Order: sequence, then C-alpha cells, then structure tokens
Amino acid sequence: MTAAASAPAFDRAPIELPQRVRMEILGAVLLGILLAALDQTIVGTALPVIVTDLKGNDVYTWAFTGYLLTITASGPIYGKLSDLFGRRPLYVIGVSIFLVGSALSGLSHTMWQLIAFRALQGLGAGALFPISIAIIGDIFSPSERGKYLGFFGAVFGLASLVGPAIGGILTDTVGWQWIFYVNLPLGGVVLYVIWRTLPTVVEPGLKRSVDYLGAAVFVAALTPILIGLTNKQFGQWTDPQVGGLIALGLAFAAVFVWAESRAAEPILPLKLFRIRAFTASVFAIFLAAMGFFAAIVFLPRWYQVVAGSSATQSGYQILPLLAGLIVSATISGQLVARTGRYKALIAVALVVLAFGLFLLTHLRADTDRPLVWLWMAITGLGIGPSFAVFTLVVQNAVPVNELGVGTSSITLFQQVGGTVGLAITGSLFGSVLLDEMPRQIAAKGVPPDLAAQFAQGGGAALNNLSGVGNLGAAILANVPPAAHDQVAPLVPSIVAGIHAAFSIATSATFTVGIVSALAAAVIVVVLLPRNKIGVAPPE
Repeated sequence: MTAAASAPAFDRAPIELPQRVRMEILGAVLLGILLAALDQTIVGTALPVIVTDLKGNDVYTWAFTGYLLTITASGPIYGKLSDLFGRRPLYVIGVSIFLVGSALSGLSHTMWQLIAFRALQGLGAGALFPISIAIIGDIFSPSERGKYLGFFGAVFGLASLVGPAIGGILTDTVGWQWIFYVNLPLGGVVLYVIWRTLPTVVEPGLKRSVDYLGAAVFVAALTPILIGLTNKQFGQWTDPQVGGLIALGLAFAAVFVWAESRAAEPILPLKLFRIRAFTASVFAIFLAAMGFFAAIVFLPRWYQVVAGSSATQSGYQILPLLAGLIVSATISGQLVARTGRYKALIAVALVVLAFGLFLLTHLRADTDRPLVWLWMAITGLGIGPSFAVFTLVVQNAVPVNELGVGTSSITLFQQVGGTVGLAITGSLFGSVLLDEMPRQIAAKGVPPDLAAQFAQGGGAALNNLSGVGNLGAAILANVPPAAHDQVAPLVPSIVAGIHAAFSIATSATFTVGIVSALAAAVIVVVLLPRNKIGVAPPE
C-alpha cells in the first residue's frame, strides 16, 4: 500500500511509493545536496593553500566564479529536461558529471586546470539542487512537502558547520586534493540508491522536443551577465568588462525571450509567469537573496580583517546566522505542512529579515560580539522561510509536468539575485570605505594630510588596506624609508581608523538588503495568492 493511498485526489503525490522507499530516496537526495553544499564550504577553507600551491593568486576568484557560472546556467536546463525525460536519468547524469569534475579537480597541476574542472563540477552540480527538490515534489503530497523540504536548510547548515573543519583537516594532513576525492564514495552511494529506488516517470503522450536554441541562448545571456556583475566589485558600470558584458547579456536575454515564445517545449516557459504564485515567488526570492548574500560574504570578511580571525574561525563565527536560518526554515516547513497557510508567514519573515539587516547597519569595530551574534540570528530567522516556503508555493502552483522547470526557476532567481546584490553591495562597500578612511583615521589623532593619503589610489588602496594579516606591517612596508620613523608611532591609530572605516563600510552594505527585503514583502502581500497548500482548490 502506498504512503498516500488514503489521501484525497488533490493531495496525492504525483508518484506514489511505499514509505520505506520514499525515505531511502529522501536520504539519497539529502546526501546529494550535502555533496554540493560541502563542496563549496570545504573548498573555501582550502583555497588559499591551493592557489599558493598552483601559483594562482591572480585568478583566485575564478575558482568560485567558474563553478557559479555553470551551476547557475545549467540548473534550469536540467529542470526542464527532467520534466521531459524523467528525474532519475538527469539526476544520475548530473551526479556523474559532478564526480568526474571532482576527480579531475584533485588531479589538477595548474590553476587553469582547476578552474576548468571546477566549472565541470558546477555543470554536474546544477542538477543536484533543482532536481532534488523536484523529486520531493514527485514523491510527497502537497501537504507533506513542507515537512521534508525543511530538511534542506538543515543540510546546508550542517555543511557550513563541518565543511571548514573537514577542509582544514584534509588539507593539513593528506593534502588538498582529498577535499575533492572525498566526494567520490559519497556520490557512489547517491547514484546506487537513486538508480535502484527512484522510478522514471514521464507524462504519457508528452512530446520530447528539446529546446536546443533556447538552451544555447540562455547560456549566452546568463554567462556575460554573471561575469559582468562579478567584475563590478573591481570596476565601474561603464567599463566594457562590466557594463559592456551586462549589456551583451541583456541583448541575448531579449533573444531568449523571443526564442522561448516560439519553442514547442521551452527551457523556461513564459506561460509560468501568468501564474501569480510563481511570479511573486521568483521575484520575491530574487530580492530576498540580494540582501542575505551580502551578509554571508561581508560578515566573515569583517571578522577576518577587523577581529583578526582566521578564515576557518570566521566561518564558525557566523554560525548564529546559519542557526537562525536552519531553525526558521525547518519550523516554517513544519508549520506550512500542518496548516497549509504560508502568505502571512513569509511576509512577516521578510520583515524580520529587513529588521535584522537594519540592526547590522549599526556594526562598528567595538560592537560587543554577543550583540552581533544576536543581530545575525535575527537575520537568519528572517531568511530561512524564504528558502523553504517559496519552493512549496511554486510546486503547488505549477502543473505537475513542469515541476522541474518551476523548481529550478526558484534556484535560478535566488542565485542571480545574490550575484546582483553582491555587485551592488561590493561597489557600495568600496566607495564608503574610501570616503570614511581619511575621516576615521584623522579622528584617531593622525594628521589630516597623512590620513588623506590612505584613500588615494582607489582600487589599489582597497586591496592594500582591506586584506587579512598584519595590517600595521603592511602599512609600514609601503612607507618610504625616510618617513618610517615619523609614521611608525602612528600605526596603531591608523589601523584603528581603518578598522573603524571598514566596519562602517560593511554596515552600509546591509542597507541594500533592507530595501530589497521590504520590497519582497510588498510583492508577497500584493501578488501572492492567499491559497492553502493541501486543500482542494475552489470549484
């Protein structure tokens, strides 16, 4: 007897399986998500050693950017193809590509090899998150999905907790190559369970027409946009490698919309945007991610630069943020599963997110650390429901035969929203830091003419004065020998002023998230229907 055999027709899973089989599939899917999440947290800890070994400090960020590009661009394509050909074969293909990329990354001898193989990893990982969530939508009923999707947030929290430690231990003992090799046995378990238990179900009579043009144009549009937004942190909007690439991507995006409007089975069906719940969810998650990703990136950096923490320590120091996320994501999923209601929950959560980010705008170099932990926990409590509930809303709103592409669209808008947010906040951080440095250094008793020199040089000044390590020694190393004795006594005051400016610049980045979170709350209140998950639709 299947797990949902006694449920009403409107609240049955698309694929009805025995409870034991469903739990096996759930375990394998969560292990696959853990693979993708651990890969990012482990690599982040080990990367300084890797780039030193491979002599690749000049292309440091591309180890992340290459992975980000392929995982973001491939997600919607996997989602659509899984609707056409079934979840199992596409999931197996994705995991297999991810494992091949992992093995090759461990064998890399140059930085460019690592970047290429990390991009291959991302190409496989693009299947893991959207298809995993779609599988949950396939094997669990609408009223059950919230209960199990809440575990996804817990998996990401676990990865954030153990990833830095695993990365550090493997790098310091058997070598950084093993941070990639450790994926292989775990991935083998995922492949075995999914292949053995998950049936391949495709809607009868469905035309298997692959939108090759749409897929190609989608990648051509998204790639320059993401690269341009990434470059914005180190350039101006008018630079060809920033604004030029974004403009090129937008031009391809217009072509993509034209192609999708004419495709038999589009990669991203435009008709989904006629569904209010879908449209409200994807735009709200886009705006919510803009603010939250800034906290994830800038808070660890603040701990490293201002508090003098190591990279591993800074990862653990933002655990209150992740704990709030895990708790609220899990509880919100359970609440929606029990009550079926979600609109008020997600609207209130987004306001809490805005409030938490508002508190973080008061961050200063001398802020009590327990107070910062409290602010982070509130921010995490606000963002958690966004990661759990919007997926539920979309899965409940889109047709069953488009569950994969609907789910992958949430992931796409979340990742692009985070990238856009980082581009905007990165630019804001740099401008505020350069404005505040002379003022804060002078306030510490340093002569104003000397303080003003620390803001000269633009991006070079940012690189020299906002890095980790012994800032005082770095300052003295750049002082002419003739002025060394004059500047040396002032170094503690200069460092204190730079840390004060760095804290103000960090706090300024959260203002973007306040606005975007409140805008997301307005979208939810105005556009999101007041439906109830797991209840028969009105006649």
